[in-house]
Amino acid sequence: MDFLQHSHIQKIIDFAFEEDLNTIGDVTTLATLPDNHTAKAKLLFKEDGIVAGIALAEHIFQQLEPTAKLEIFVQDGQKVQKGDIGFIVTASYHTLLKGERVILNIMQRMSGIATLTHKVVQELQGLSTRVLDTRKTTPGLRILEKWAVHLGGGVNYRFGLYDWVMIKDNHIDHAGGIKIAIARVHEYLKKHELNLNITVETRNLAEVQEVLEIGGIHQIMFDNMDYDMMREAVKMVNKRYITEASGNITLENARKKAETGVDFISMGMLTHSVKSMDISLKAI
Repeated sequence: MDFLQHSHIQKIIDFAFEEDLNTIGDVTTLATLPDNHTAKAKLLFKEDGIVAGIALAEHIFQQLEPTAKLEIFVQDGQKVQKGDIGFIVTASYHTLLKGERVILNIMQRMSGIATLTHKVVQELQGLSTRVLDTRKTTPGLRILEKWAVHLGGGVNYRFGLYDWVMIKDNHIDHAGGIKIAIARVHEYLKKHELNLNITVETRNLAEVQEVLEIGGIHQIMFDNMDYDMMREAVKMVNKRYITEASGNITLENARKKAETGVDFISMGMLTHSVKSMDISLKAI
């Protein structure tokens, strides 16, 4: 997926500048500095981690000023250490100061997410289990946060409620059971000519067995199961469907969850509990 070309990216950029500049602009810079003054600034990493957002920063600077030039030293997804320089940008002072906070806000959060994702991926080294993200993202910023997960080595799950069917406990309970819920999904997809993957959430081995007997799905989620139950569930599925562990998975327990043999672990904390990376843009 070409994240930079996603339709939401430009909306995020436009809203970020509208939020910061309104229709008036950077009044301090407009009042104090001539608009033809050219300067340089360096993007400085103030802690170790995985960088995310370099390509977007270049895109934003060149939108603000088509003649802006970036000398890029690290690429998205690469490891950086405290003191490393990501790029040097040459542009007017107006462009640098206008773009600084928007770019830093985006890059700091994206890099924090990429760094945490990478830590989980490293925890799973030697296992076949991979890390999925979730919809537990900052409203309006989902595409950026999922892009960051991708750069950290994780796998993007569904982007919204529209592109993947996930039959969860609420659907099952209110529909009248797993069999009815799955049947209604197939009827709906056929009626609307949709070709979507289907995940079914299970809470115990009886529900896993019921899903296996019904079939017609792609992925089985084991929600908040203990380790022994999950190992047994994996054996029951026996690779007939993709398996996923979900529910309260952390950096500390991710490997133990993965060692049950599931194909994926899904982790909301990648995006809902992340610490932003400390990055600055310094004039040189």
